[in-house]
Amino acid sequence: MVANTPSRHNISAGTPADDSRGALPRTPRKASSDADRFIPSRSALDLDQAHFALVKENGGPATPRASAHGSPSSADVVSPSKEEYKKRLTESLLGGDSRGEGARGNVAAKILAFKTKAPVSSSDGSGLRGESMYSSNLGPAPAKKAFRHIPQAPERILDAPELLDDYYLNLLDWSCNNTLAVALNGTVYLWNASTGDIQQLMQTRGEEDYVASVAWAADGKHIAVGTHNAEVQIWDAQRAKQLRTLRGHSARVGALAWNGHQLSSGGRDSLVINHDVRVRDSVQARLQSHDQEVCGLKWSPSGNQLASGGNDNMLYVWDQHSIGNGTHLHQLAEHKAAVKALAWCPFQSNLLASGGGTADRCIKFWNTHTGACLNSVDTNSQVCSLVWNKNEKEILSSHGFSQNQLCLWKYPGMVKMAELTGHTARVLHMAQSPDGSTVVSAAADETLRFWKVFGNNSISSKKSQEPASGMMRSINIR
Repeated sequence: MVANTPSRHNISAGTPADDSRGALPRTPRKASSDADRFIPSRSALDLDQAHFALVKENGGPATPRASAHGSPSSADVVSPSKEEYKKRLTESLLGGDSRGEGARGNVAAKILAFKTKAPVSSSDGSGLRGESMYSSNLGPAPAKKAFRHIPQAPERILDAPELLDDYYLNLLDWSCNNTLAVALNGTVYLWNASTGDIQQLMQTRGEEDYVASVAWAADGKHIAVGTHNAEVQIWDAQRAKQLRTLRGHSARVGALAWNGHQLSSGGRDSLVINHDVRVRDSVQARLQSHDQEVCGLKWSPSGNQLASGGNDNMLYVWDQHSIGNGTHLHQLAEHKAAVKALAWCPFQSNLLASGGGTADRCIKFWNTHTGACLNSVDTNSQVCSLVWNKNEKEILSSHGFSQNQLCLWKYPGMVKMAELTGHTARVLHMAQSPDGSTVVSAAADETLRFWKVFGNNSISSKKSQEPASGMMRSINIR
């Protein structure tokens, strides 16, 4: 709003200006009705103080003194300060003064105050208890989920002399019966984590032969051993007796995967062979999609799909139908290095994680129904092995060049939760305990390290932990 806006006619000499070009003279404005209207500005007016003064004039607490003529004199009007007004207004509304008494002498006249006290708790059982009347009916508040402590140091470290430093082999596995199998050059050792007993299962016969892979069957009683001499041996672990030898490869067998009575083997000859261990002629299918050595092989928990990774940087997914036809279901070519690390998700049947070698360094996640890559994370180091947490949405990766660490990731955001260090060479293999709480890692520094990374449940009693040094003495025999 504009106050005292000047008119737009020429006001020089107080008369309308004549138009030098002969325009008609303007009619003068009327003095009263046609004059410019004065619009006052009230921006600086204190309405609170004005209201207080008005109340005073109408007979409020501070009525102005009358003049000699009987009417209020403007000179005698009391104008209290704004602070005094606010003080009196507060006392009027809240019903109390500085002494805590009501303006009308009644504390109950206060607004925003309880008229009566809250009812006293009843203990005679005749009605609701007082505290229950004001408590929530939703029950106790849920406890906040505590962050799990992740130990940064291994529970124990065991020597593993002559553990081969070869990225393409798979030399470690943990059975459902809590027995750990580790291959050291040409010998397979078994350590019973429940009792602490250690035994030598087998040893290769030829001087140039060595163990290239080990894999436990689902029953925890039988174990498959792949050798450099292209054999797949089936052993009864309880009796330490070889049951049979499966042939079909022409080069070392570095990858093994069980699916019930079906055993899949991958070799340097680029073949994946499916065996039925129940029949005499065990070879059921030969899968020839890879161009180079097969170094990763895993069946899904449901047994419906098989994943194979190779030194040709390829990842293939097979199902029972495609295996029967000798063709793959999906060909996944996004890795830029050898694909050894494979892990099927325990809580989503069609989710597969894969890891690439030094030139790739990525962990990729795949929808194996569609073949789509869901995510890819650059870990900045060679990915050697992957293990899912069975109880949480987490995945653990082990790495080679250059930090030789284990990394725990939160899925699906892939936020790094922890880094476990201590190995001095690349961490080639990992295996998970039956209860899912502990992971053992095997590295080229010839050590095994046990990490309590997935939980706090002990897999063995104190009695079974004591003989661990016996395992070390047995394995350390060179």
